[in-house]
Amino acid sequence: MKNKLIKNSIEYTIEKHPKIKGLQIIKGKNNFPISWLNQQGYCEYSLYLQYFKGIKTAPTQAMIIGTAEHQKLEDKFKEDAVPTTFNEVLETSKEEAAISREMFVIAPSLGIRGFIDEIWMTPDEFVIIDDKPGRIPYPSTINQVLAYCLGFKNMLNDDKRKIKGALRERGTNNLFWIEEFDEDNENRINFLINRMQGLFEGSKPFIPTKNKNKCIKCRFQSYCEHF
Repeated sequence: MKNKLIKNSIEYTIEKHPKIKGLQIIKGKNNFPISWLNQQGYCEYSLYLQYFKGIKTAPTQAMIIGTAEHQKLEDKFKEDAVPTTFNEVLETSKEEAAISREMFVIAPSLGIRGFIDEIWMTPDEFVIIDDKPGRIPYPSTINQVLAYCLGFKNMLNDDKRKIKGALRERGTNNLFWIEEFDEDNENRINFLINRMQGLFEGSKPFIPTKNKNKCIKCRFQSYCEHF
């Protein structure tokens, strides 16, 4: 598979949300980073503390290591990556498989956006990969990669190739979870995205985790009324 660096040619008029940090308004709808779904699955209330209340904390050691490893992979990929456009690589991948990293996906109608760690485009299927530390497919990390799949699907026209979501152990070739993005998974992630929109609109409450082990490790514990 050839490395293809997809240039982002998608442009929208973007407004910052007046109250929620990191939330954008695109085509009249609240639009949030897909990575928030990982945090939502860990503890929904931490989203409230960080983005509604604006509480800032120092990055954890795991976050620092993850950012460094991510950048290392990106730099290596770019060494021999060929610049292209999304439509061009969609067409050429019908005959010749390609790999891309940091591909931007956005679905204004759903209110999601994000960068896919890695995507394999083959004549038969698309495999959307999110790199994570460890080898456990937590529901929160599965939700994140399913949202990338949904965002990617919304950018396709008549392409009927299968879409699969996968989780990979960071720094390895180990795909420890992979599943087809079928109707059940699409319904599952749409339900969660609708919940997220309800949080931003104020129609749903932020629910704190009941797992005290998560609370003990949380970087927002000193600010949390539920700890």
